[in-house]
Amino acid sequence: MSLSLTARVAELGLTLESAAAPAANYVPFVQDGQLLFISGQISRKNGQAAYLGRLGDNVTDEDGIAAARLAALGILSQIAAATGDRIDRVARIVRLGVFVASTPEFNRQSAIGNGASDLMVQVFGDAGRHARSAVGVASLPSGVAVEVEAIVSLTQS
Repeated sequence: MSLSLTARVAELGLTLESAAAPAANYVPFVQDGQLLFISGQISRKNGQAAYLGRLGDNVTDEDGIAAARLAALGILSQIAAATGDRIDRVARIVRLGVFVASTPEFNRQSAIGNGASDLMVQVFGDAGRHARSAVGVASLPSGVAVEVEAIVSLTQS
């Protein structure tokens, strides 16, 4: 496996955008010992919020999965920023939290979350398998359909 996270993502035909700056009074990630806590990343394309709306309303399941994948790419961008783009610094993805803007009747948040989870396994193999919560919420920042946060275990520098 390549030592560059950006190169590994490119092998999958994807591109990492620059790590997004925080939108308010918080930092994009915090490292505490071997754990890297990554703030929620929304679905972005070309630096702009993408897949606006709610599942069960004006966003299809397929678009929700794509939104989760884009938000997970944001997680990978933050990992790259925190590690100097070194994939070998990632021991494992420990946990993802997936927030899905959805109607009260929508109950497929888990299926939407797979867009993020599947990408982690594609990038990191077994080290990408993680614990996860996928929950429905009334709304998300910038009106996006999906936001993802992560906890990552790092190797020694």
